Formats: sequence, C-alpha cells, structure tokens
Amino acid sequence: MATIKEIAQKVGVTSAVVSRVLNYDKTISVSEETRNAIFQVAKELNYQKKKIYPPINNVVILNWADEEEELENEFYRELSKEMERQALERNMQIVQIKKTQGIEAVPEQTQVFIGIGRFLMKEVQALKKITLQGIFIDSSPDENTYDSVRPNLDLVVSQIVTYFVQKGHRAIGFIGVHDMDINTQEPLMDIREWTFRNTMAYHHILDEKNIFIVDHLTVKEGYRIGQICAEREDEELPTAFCIGSDTLAVGFLQAMNENGIVMPERVAVFSINDTSIAEYISPPLSTYHIDIPIMCETALDLLHERMIKNRDITKTVYINGKPIMRKSC
Repeated sequence: MATIKEIAQKVGVTSAVVSRVLNYDKTISVSEETRNAIFQVAKELNYQKKKIYPPINNVVILNWADEEEELENEFYRELSKEMERQALERNMQIVQIKKTQGIEAVPEQTQVFIGIGRFLMKEVQALKKITLQGIFIDSSPDENTYDSVRPNLDLVVSQIVTYFVQKGHRAIGFIGVHDMDINTQEPLMDIREWTFRNTMAYHHILDEKNIFIVDHLTVKEGYRIGQICAEREDEELPTAFCIGSDTLAVGFLQAMNENGIVMPERVAVFSINDTSIAEYISPPLSTYHIDIPIMCETALDLLHERMIKNRDITKTVYINGKPIMRKSC
C-alpha cells in the first residue's frame, strides 16, 4: 500500500503538503496543478487514506447469550469478541455486561448500547430509560426505537429446501426451536420453521410428521430427535433434513451414526451457523456460514450514523448467509 511519503517524493512536495491536500484542507496554499498531481499520483499508487473515527464514550456491549449450551454460546461469544475488537478499532470506550449480571448492571451514564442475543420487553423498556441510542444483533425487539442487524434466516432456509428439492428429495424433515414472545414469554413459531413450512407447501411436499420443534438449542435435544427418527420404519424416515442450528445438527448426527444410518446416502443434512466444530464432526457438516465480522461491521456503521450523523430513522439490516458444502449432503 502506498504511503504519503511515496506520493510526496513522486510529486516533489513535502509529506505535510500531501497530507493536507488529501484531507481537503482548504487553508493550504498550493497551485491547482500541484493539487491535481497529488490526487492523480495517489490514485495511480492505489493510496488508501486511514479512516479516523471520532471518539464515542460510554458504550455498553450486552452479551445476552443463555448459559445452557456451550456450542450455541460459541456463536454469541464470537459475536461479542469480534464486536469488542471492531469497537476498539473505531475509537469507542466500551464495557461488557453479561446476561447473568442483569439489565440493572447497565450504568446510568451509558451513551449507547450494543445488544447481542434475545431480550425481553421489560429489559428493552429498562434500556429506554437509560438511552434511546442502541442497536440489537440477532434480534429486533423494538424496531421503532432501535436499529438491528440480523442473519437472513428466511432466505437461508428457503435456499436449503430449494437445494434439496433440486437434488430430487421429496421427504424433507425439519428440526428447529421455538421462538419466544418478548412480552409474555410464551412460545412462538420461529422464522426458520415458518419459512420451511411455506417453502415446502409451495413445492406441495409439506408433511407435518417430519417437523420437530424443541424448546432449547442443545446437542442433547438434537440427539433426542435423531433417536426418534432412527426408530422409524425405513420408508418413514425423511431422506433429507434442514436443521435450524449446528448445535442441534451435532446431536442429530451422533444419533444417526450410532444407529448405522449412512449420511448422506440415506439421510442428507444441511444446517445453519457454520460454527468451528462443523467441519470436524462425522460426516463434516454442510451448513450456511453466518459472517460475524460483517454483522459487527454493519452494526457499528449503523451506530456511527446514529451517533455522529444524527440519523433519526431506524434501520433493520439482514445479512445473507453463504453455503459451505461438506460431506453431510
């Protein structure tokens, strides 16, 4: 990458002059010819100006991952770690708070928060009393007040089903988890299940007996559903499964292996998240990669717009996934 010094040497001026011109300093007295030459050489050398971010203080990162399952927490730990790294790069003063500490641990002087995970409405209301500047990652509990960034699970599931249909599968199963009403805490249909049902109905192959919904995203629950499926008569066992999370898929694959059900020849499996273990289980898991750095970058761009540019219209941004094909299908 070109430096200011290299541009200065080629144009025949000092580094200070180049720096001030490239930063659009109107007080510097240089000829139009010299100014144009600096920009031309910078372009030829592919010079990229380092972005300087104004400081933002009192930023709280809320890591609201449940502590029940280690594998599911990995996704949120990576999100939290990457968010902290990028926030520090952007000149933000941050504090991390975990779900176990409770929403009451959020300092009153908090200027802006970044909420990672799922929040109850009473927690959102508590945050409103502290600050109206914030962004949620992987959920959007109040789109009228706060920005949010979410993986596009609707598109991901529809693409998995379409892939299986194009491969000739007609008996396709689904394993997913309940969503939760943030007001009543009652179970709701998750977007992954909703999309699976609609896409399967579109292809006229929806079969209710092949849909399995659990209360918790755990390996244990995936294993339990796998055992139920393995006990079916051969003609009743789907030839493919769309699984809503790698965590459930790991347990499901364990059950299939224990019962001698060969994958992908007898049962093909496609999952979501692309956690680090996905490529090391047997068979290696085909899964949709959710790009954590892009989610964090997008969230911080939105935060910058709200805090520095004073945008007052909220945004919800969906990040598409990328299929990682391995041996499970």
